[in-house]
Amino acid sequence: MLELFNTINPWLAGGALNAALLTLVDRIPNKLLTPAGIRHAWLLGVIIWGTLGWPGYLVVGFYFIVGSGVTRIGIKQKQVQGIAEKRSGARGPENVWGSALIGALCSLGVLLLPAWSYLLCLGYVASFSTKLSDTTASEIGKAYGKRTFLITTLQPVPRGTEGAISLEGTLAGMVSSILVAIVGWSVNLIDMPGIFWCAIASFIATNLESVIGATLQSKYTWLTNEVVNIFNTLIGAIVAMILAVVFQRVLI
Repeated sequence: MLELFNTINPWLAGGALNAALLTLVDRIPNKLLTPAGIRHAWLLGVIIWGTLGWPGYLVVGFYFIVGSGVTRIGIKQKQVQGIAEKRSGARGPENVWGSALIGALCSLGVLLLPAWSYLLCLGYVASFSTKLSDTTASEIGKAYGKRTFLITTLQPVPRGTEGAISLEGTLAGMVSSILVAIVGWSVNLIDMPGIFWCAIASFIATNLESVIGATLQSKYTWLTNEVVNIFNTLIGAIVAMILAVVFQRVLI
């Protein structure tokens, strides 16, 4: 099947494949995407397939499936407590681009700046590694965190508080970030050291995101969760690329 798609213009192939898969997603009883979210996810999928092909698509698909799954863990309890994601976790356009804008830009960069493809592919994988780490840490923490602390003061706070962290969520986030990186490595988007750069970058970016949530998010109305997610994934991508430059001496 992949060989067939590889013989077709990648943009047309991406459009057709993404339309078929998103039609199936739309028929799932527990909606993963809003109608507008589906249209934006289609555009994202076309960009990814057109630039990185099936390897890049597999990475974003893995993020989407696992991220959607962990969002629904303990959802009834979260809804009762008022800390569940809106729309029962169904992603809208703002969620699609909040999570994937940096990854999409990295993938377009591979097309426009092929000499920088290694670093840009690393940034691509690291952005989704970071986002899944953030999502998993938050959702597992809200569902199973026995003790949650504000990252800036380490004072106990209720589950779901902006900037709150928990041991359970932090460990789950680290595992999920490594899994995304392994997927990226398995399809040759990154090399073995890249797995470590993604894991370290994800840990740094996820904790910085918690600091932003604890200190700035309530002060600025424009600093929505989606905007914070963009900063989060941007930090993850940049840190991973810097680590590769410093420790692997990767210049292009």
